[in-house]
Amino acid sequence: MDRWETQVRRGLVELAVLAAAARGETYGYRVVEQLGSLPGLALTESTVYPALTRLAREGMLAVRVEPSPAGPPRRYYRLTDDGRGRLGRMADSWRSLTESLNLLLESGGKEP
Repeated sequence: MDRWETQVRRGLVELAVLAAAARGETYGYRVVEQLGSLPGLALTESTVYPALTRLAREGMLAVRVEPSPAGPPRRYYRLTDDGRGRLGRMADSWRSLTESLNLLLESGGKEP
């Protein structure tokens, strides 16, 4: 993977994690699996778990803790209203950015 691709993916972690949580209540490993099933979005646990913790601390995700039959208690995450708002703003920004870049790439760098 090229350095630029790593930088782009690093910048998209929050958007990807919020979008995964928008599908419904989830837990960390499920987010890792969901993103890993999509080409180009595979993120490691060491990337996803800190993002979940930070987003919960910022009030973007609500956390519910349940006992686990094996291992430590499992944390379940769901979007808060603030998280849904941030996701909407980020998604709008992403769509605008990708639309502009697609136009630029399709034009071969020529004036639109």
